[in-house]
Amino acid sequence: MMKTTTPQAIDIPAGDIQAGDHQSYMKLALSLATESPPKPTNYRVGAVVVDVATNKILATGYTLELPGNTHAEQCCFEKLAEKSGVSADRLGEVLPDNVALYTTVEPCSQRLSGNLPCVDRILAIGSKIKTVYVGVYEPDKFVNDNSSKQKLKEAGIGFVHIAGLEKDILEVATAGHERSG
Repeated sequence: MMKTTTPQAIDIPAGDIQAGDHQSYMKLALSLATESPPKPTNYRVGAVVVDVATNKILATGYTLELPGNTHAEQCCFEKLAEKSGVSADRLGEVLPDNVALYTTVEPCSQRLSGNLPCVDRILAIGSKIKTVYVGVYEPDKFVNDNSSKQKLKEAGIGFVHIAGLEKDILEVATAGHERSG
């Protein structure tokens, strides 16, 4: 039987972010996105998981950080699961009761690779993730009509667009893509 532990905050240079400073958390997620290799077949996305009650960062992630065709949110959840000694589908059992997810691009609702979409990963965690903060809505380049916002709202999870960084986020997200004329 696996020993399970509640995830502890990680030590990353974000200690100066004040509770509720959504813009700064989104900037941190954007800085993580720049670590992702530019490719024409996916977006460079960064994500941050925060324990709202303590304002501690539980995990960070970016596209392709882990082996495989991994998305930023997926990397956060897989790293949290490993740190907690549970499988990713059992994260809801060990996460604090009020978690926020910051992601530069709206979580995917469909994966062309056949992998589990990020919105379904969020929903599988259950009621622990109370709010998902996004920097931009997913562009229609790879998949049209992203349904993440609707699915999250139907599950009682807040969905909040953090305005102000769209240009920077899209520039980073689409690095490596062909530019049209």
